Amino acid sequence: MVNAMNMKKGNRVLLASQSPRRRELLKLLFADFGICVTNADETLPAGAPPGDAVREIALRKARAAVREHSDALVIAADTVVSIDRMILGKPRGAADAAQMLRRLSGRTHQVYTGVALCRGGHEESFFVKTDVAFAPLDESEIAWYLATDEPFDKAGGYGIQSLGSLLVRKIDGDFYNVVGLPIAEISRLLRTFGSSKTAEESNYGKESPTL
Repeated sequence: MVNAMNMKKGNRVLLASQSPRRRELLKLLFADFGICVTNADETLPAGAPPGDAVREIALRKARAAVREHSDALVIAADTVVSIDRMILGKPRGAADAAQMLRRLSGRTHQVYTGVALCRGGHEESFFVKTDVAFAPLDESEIAWYLATDEPFDKAGGYGIQSLGSLLVRKIDGDFYNVVGLPIAEISRLLRTFGSSKTAEESNYGKESPTL
C-alpha cells in the first residue's frame, strides 16, 4: 500500500522516498513534486553485486508506487556503502555505527546508489558508484561523531553533506551520489520519458530535461 503525502491534484512526479536529502536534491530538477512511501521489500538480493542490489531495490520501490499512481512518473532510489566485499546499510545502533566507522577509517570505500524511474509500463534504472576515501579516525573522533546523531539514518553510518564531511579525505565521482541521489544522471535519463508540463515548470526552465 502506498501512502502518498503532500500531493496536489495533477502532480505527475512522485519521489518514492522519505529522505529529506533526496527531497532537497530533487528540487534542483522539479519545482513541484509529491512524496510517496511504499512497503516494498528492501531486503538486498542475496549474492548480488552492490550496484545490482541497489538498482533492484529502487525498482521494487518504484513499481510499488506506480501500481497505485500509474499516471505519475515515479523516481525511487536506494544507497549502500561497500567495503571488503561487505555491504553496509544504515547502522542498527551506536555500536554498529562505531564498527562501521572503524572499518572505513583511513581507507577507500564505494558508495552505490540505484535509481529507478517508472511511469505506466515504462521503466528505466541504473546505478552510480563513487569512491570515498576516509581520513584515519581515532576513537575520540568516532565518539564525537556518534554524539552528533548523524550516523543513524545513513548508509555506512555517515553523511557527507554535513558534519560527516569532516571524516572524508577525498572523493572520486559524483558527490550527490554519496548524498543519495545522482541528479545529473537522472536529468539525462528524464529525456527518455517524453514531455510534460511538470518538467517545463522545473528549476531548469526551458533548458531543463523534459518528461
